[in-house]
Amino acid sequence: MHLATKAAFGLAMIALAACNNPSKNGANGVVDPGGAYGDAGGVSQGSINDPNSPAYFSGKVGDTVRFVVDQSTLTDEARATLSGQAQWLNSHGNYAAIIEGHADEQGTREYNLALGARRASSVQQYLISQGVPATRLRTVSYGKERPIATCASESCFSQNRRAVTVISVGAGS
Repeated sequence: MHLATKAAFGLAMIALAACNNPSKNGANGVVDPGGAYGDAGGVSQGSINDPNSPAYFSGKVGDTVRFVVDQSTLTDEARATLSGQAQWLNSHGNYAAIIEGHADEQGTREYNLALGARRASSVQQYLISQGVPATRLRTVSYGKERPIATCASESCFSQNRRAVTVISVGAGS
């Protein structure tokens, strides 16, 4: 009986490991210059010097805005970045965007998921106000589940209070 329990546990661990597919979004054409999704689904990032490329959007326009602790209000710096994103998206109608809302590790999972959702929504609403069609924008909240920096200090926490605009090919206008 003890051996059967170990075997069942081992199979469960293998099944869980198989569910962890970091490139799952890449198969849907998500272009992820930051690399959070791993494989970009065969979509070329292009050159950071090509103003029509996803690499340019990420590296030159900027795909990330930061927030103050426990806030979803856009800062002046965030609005400046988002104005550039809106201009790029408005001139590249073949791309859509998924706006990821993130939070730092402080607080409960539920609180941070809600905060991430508010942050993503703030970005979405700003982009819409700048003329980007709502049909080209989606939001998702990861709360504190996908930190880019991990440590128990403000230097890490501040990096994780963000919204990231991930562009994807094949947008419907």
